[in-house]
Amino acid sequence: MSNPSLLILAGDGIGPEVMGQVIRIIDWFGDKRSITFDVTEDLVGGIAYDKHGVPLHDDTMERAQQVDAVLLGAVGGPKYDDLDFSVKPERGLLRLRKEMDLYANLRPAQCFDALADFSSLKKEVVAGLDIMIVRELTSGIYFGEPRGIFEEGNERVGINTQRYTESEIDRVARSAFELARRRGNKVCSMEKANVMESGILWREVVQKVHDEDYPDVELSHMYADTGAMQLCRWPKQFDVIVTDNLFGDLLSDAAAMLTGSLGMLPSASLGAPMANGRPKALYEPVHGSAPDIAGQEKANPIACILSFAMALRYSFDMGDDAKRVEDAVEKVLSDGVRTGDLMQAGEGKAVTTVQMGNAIIDALNTSL
Repeated sequence: MSNPSLLILAGDGIGPEVMGQVIRIIDWFGDKRSITFDVTEDLVGGIAYDKHGVPLHDDTMERAQQVDAVLLGAVGGPKYDDLDFSVKPERGLLRLRKEMDLYANLRPAQCFDALADFSSLKKEVVAGLDIMIVRELTSGIYFGEPRGIFEEGNERVGINTQRYTESEIDRVARSAFELARRRGNKVCSMEKANVMESGILWREVVQKVHDEDYPDVELSHMYADTGAMQLCRWPKQFDVIVTDNLFGDLLSDAAAMLTGSLGMLPSASLGAPMANGRPKALYEPVHGSAPDIAGQEKANPIACILSFAMALRYSFDMGDDAKRVEDAVEKVLSDGVRTGDLMQAGEGKAVTTVQMGNAIIDALNTSL
């Protein structure tokens, strides 16, 4: 069998720094676990624009369609603020999502015990938190037509259309149920069926998929505004949350801050299975390019490393090795190793990006 293939797009800002630590861990798997990946690297975002005049070259897009998974660091920066919208760095990421048809965005919110004090909620509310939000990524109000700003009478009106087909809801619901089977076997579907027809359809389709194919998974329904309140009240009641594009955007960011640091949060965007059975997949940290600290070795690489762990689990069915990486991160944090974003005033000296990578690799070595 051929080795699993990865396309690495480090991108801009701190992207190359955090991705450098992921590459070290990929190399560790080859050296210590005899698990070898076929890795290629290319450009995305501002650095791609600097070389090609576009944020994603057609050749890079073609490579992304051919590999088993794409790992992306970050895109953007103030250098590119005045570019035309069509060639801004972020358009490269959006093109990847669109042309790979990555319809299910997985955003975990996991609170490591060592970082529970960083959350704005009480420690007992968030300690041990481990939930997953599955956001529909390619439809809904961000893509529906008609849209735009129009003249209506003597004033302007802004229009966006919330639109979902049964098949779009069906496929993201199946992603959530399949995911739940690997976790706590619970799904909570969130919409606004009380005031939106799209919400009524969403609830009906999710229930139908459940009843026909996933009766073993516990399913509940909740209005999205109630869900936001419950995330702040007692988030550990949830396992997998599935919701639409708009509500997923809002709820996943709210859940992110339960953990206390964006530097800790990975994500995955998954599409339909390819010929080899693996899903189209893009993995990336939630944090941005952080141009204010780029090149200073201050960046926290953990979110990018945990994104690779997600690739091990969801693209390569290597759950045990994914947990090996996650456990190494947890050990390092429990030992008090911190980059600057994970430190409170008077706690001591922060480690560099490379030093955090060193500590995680040391922890991986102890797991053998």
